[in-house]
Amino acid sequence: MPVLAPATSRSMPRRRRSIAVAETKFDRRLASILSHATDVFYEKGYEGASMRDLSRASGMSLAGLYYYFDSKEKLLYLIQKHTFRTIVDRLRARLAEVADAEERIRIFILNHLEYFLANQKAMKVLSHEDDVLKNGFGSEIAGIKREYYRICLELLDTFKRSKGLEFSSRLAVLSLFGMMNWIYTWHNPRVDADAEELARQMGDIFLQGIQAAKAGKAAKKRSASPS
Repeated sequence: MPVLAPATSRSMPRRRRSIAVAETKFDRRLASILSHATDVFYEKGYEGASMRDLSRASGMSLAGLYYYFDSKEKLLYLIQKHTFRTIVDRLRARLAEVADAEERIRIFILNHLEYFLANQKAMKVLSHEDDVLKNGFGSEIAGIKREYYRICLELLDTFKRSKGLEFSSRLAVLSLFGMMNWIYTWHNPRVDADAEELARQMGDIFLQGIQAAKAGKAAKKRSASPS
C-alpha cells in the first residue's frame, strides 16, 4: 500500500475519508473471520472443518465466504501468515531497543511465550496443521519461518562469540524451540506462572545449559590430561 502524505480530516477529500473507513472496517471484519476460523479449525481440525462450518461460525453467508476466500486453505494460510508475521515483527521492534546479547535472547523467549499463551488456539492449529499448505501458500509461510529461525540463530551466534563459548548454534536453537513450542499443551494459568515469569525461568535454564557446555568440555580436558 503506498504511503500517503499526512492530511487532517478537514483537508481530506470526502471520497478518500470513506475509503479509509471502508478499509478499516474490512480489516476488522477480516480479523473477526480469521478468529472464528481459528476456533473451527481448533475444534474440528482442518480436515474435519468445512466451508459451511466456517460460514456459520463467522456469520457470513457461504456465498460471501467463497467470494473472499476460495477455499479453507486460503483461510488457514491467512491465519498462519498473520500469526508468524506478527511474532516476527514484534520481535524485531523489541530487539531494536536492546544491545546486550543475553538480554536479546531473553527477549526472544518472552516474545514467543507471550504470543503463544495469548493465542493458544491458533498455536494448536499451527502446530497440528503445519504441513497442510501447498504450493505458493506453503512456500510463503516457510519463508517467514526461516526468517524467524535465522533471527534466533544469529542471536545464539552473537551470544556464543561474546562469551567465548563452544556449542552447536543449530542444536541450541532447535532445543529452545522444543522448550517453547509445546507450552500450549500443558500450561494451566491457575497453577502455572505467567509469560514473563515463565520466560525468566526458561531463559535461566536454557542459558545456563548452553554456558555449561564450555565448562563441561574444559573439565573433560583436565581429567584426560596426565597428572
